[in-house]
Parts: sequence; C-alpha cells; structure tokens
Amino acid sequence: MTKLLLWVVSLAAAFTVGCASSSIRFTQDEIKDYPVEMQQYIIKSEVVPGMIPVQVRYAWGAPDEVRLSTTPEGKPQEQWIYTSAFGIFKRKLTFIDGKLTSIVSSEPGSVK
Repeated sequence: MTKLLLWVVSLAAAFTVGCASSSIRFTQDEIKDYPVEMQQYIIKSEVVPGMIPVQVRYAWGAPDEVRLSTTPEGKPQEQWIYTSAFGIFKRKLTFIDGKLTSIVSSEPGSVK
C-alpha cells in the first residue's frame, strides 16, 4: 500500500511540474513593448486577428503543425494547426503577410 501511495504521489508531482513548466510561454519583459490591449490578450491566452506569429506563440504556444503556401495573389501564407488532447478538436490559424487573418475551430460552440 505504501509503495502504491508513493507511486501515485510521484506521478502526480511529475504531472504537476510538467504542466506548470509548459504553461510558461513568455516573460513580462518579452511582451512589455506591446500595447496594453495586446499584452492582455497574451496573458489571457487569447488570439485575435492582426497578431503576428510571435504574439500567437506567446498566447497559445507552438502549433502542432505548420503549413506553408501562397495566396492566389502570391502573398506568403502560413496555416498553424493546434490539436486538442486526443485530437478531438482542431483550431486552424491563417497568417497572410505575417499577420493573423483568420481563426477556424472545429470545437462545438466556437465561431467559425
């Protein structure tokens, strides 16, 4: 029983440490030069059209997949794919000319 309890506590501690370190996506110093409104979006883990890629990384972390292409007008385009746990939901962010232009989610109740 003691070994089982020790194993459970160790596993819980490892999981907690892993979650805590992965939630640190930026330091206050890294976002201090952005407008206050943009800082608040990043702090709240929100993304909005007009963000640049580094701001999205600060808000949501690294994407699970990046697809590079060009628009019909020849502008550089990136699609960032974020997948939820177990791959149930996906969010696709599209950047054109280095600015976030659209956010599409397969999550129920989200704006598409």
